[in-house]
Amino acid sequence: MYIKTLLVSGFSRFQSLALAIFLTVTFMFVSDPARSADREQVAAFLQVTGFDVALDSIAMSATSAPGMLGLEDDEFGSHWMLLAQTVFDTKIMRKRATDILEATLDEDLLAHAAGFYASELGQSLVEAENASYLIDDDIKDAEGERLLAELQDKDDPRIDLFSRMSQAIDPNDIGTQAMTEIQVRFILAASYAGVISLRVDEDGLRAALAESADEVAREVEISALQNSAYTYHDFTLEELTEYTEALENPDMMIVYELMNAVHFEVMSNRFEALAKRLGDLQPEQEL
Repeated sequence: MYIKTLLVSGFSRFQSLALAIFLTVTFMFVSDPARSADREQVAAFLQVTGFDVALDSIAMSATSAPGMLGLEDDEFGSHWMLLAQTVFDTKIMRKRATDILEATLDEDLLAHAAGFYASELGQSLVEAENASYLIDDDIKDAEGERLLAELQDKDDPRIDLFSRMSQAIDPNDIGTQAMTEIQVRFILAASYAGVISLRVDEDGLRAALAESADEVAREVEISALQNSAYTYHDFTLEELTEYTEALENPDMMIVYELMNAVHFEVMSNRFEALAKRLGDLQPEQEL
């Protein structure tokens, strides 16, 4: 199942959240350090599960960065794309993820997840998910909306499976919370770098974002269903049922909890780095 990376329009609070997530994950996964996976196993795990491509796709989210600041790409000049490519270097992101997973991922849990994704069905799913990451968002959104509408017209049970899949990989809706924190962290970092001038403090920024939280949650839910309708449209009901049950396995859910934490840590790290670097290119704008 692809990691949700939808970006929607105080460092201290975010760092506390990130630390809490990391400490929880560390406690959960390295109670016996001798059983953590080695670097070679982690590299193979990233490839067989498609998590390597999920990490690479973070770079695509950089295109939304100026919009989060109320700016356009061309306001940063011709160096914008080069800067985004440099900051969101896939080698940097994969190394950071590998470092964390090597220290935290239990070998038995790795084997469980890799075993499913190495199967014939698992590899077909990874191929479909990897391809979905690379499709233009506008094309994917339009086609996903059409496919979901068709499923809804037929009251297709796949819709319920898509919802169960999303629930299994993020039962506590950490994804939406983490994305909000990344957005706050990025805007504040851009402010500190002189890219924008905030008219509110951190509490005011959070309050403004909180006002649209319910609407954002609905958009995320609909977007997830549309993405699933697009990504898995070639799979049978039986195959999707098997996949859903695999994701609902307690061991797989623990693995996804760690993968989500790693994904958002890498993402937040790169957006903070981007905000600092934007200060070298920018015009200042009030937000």
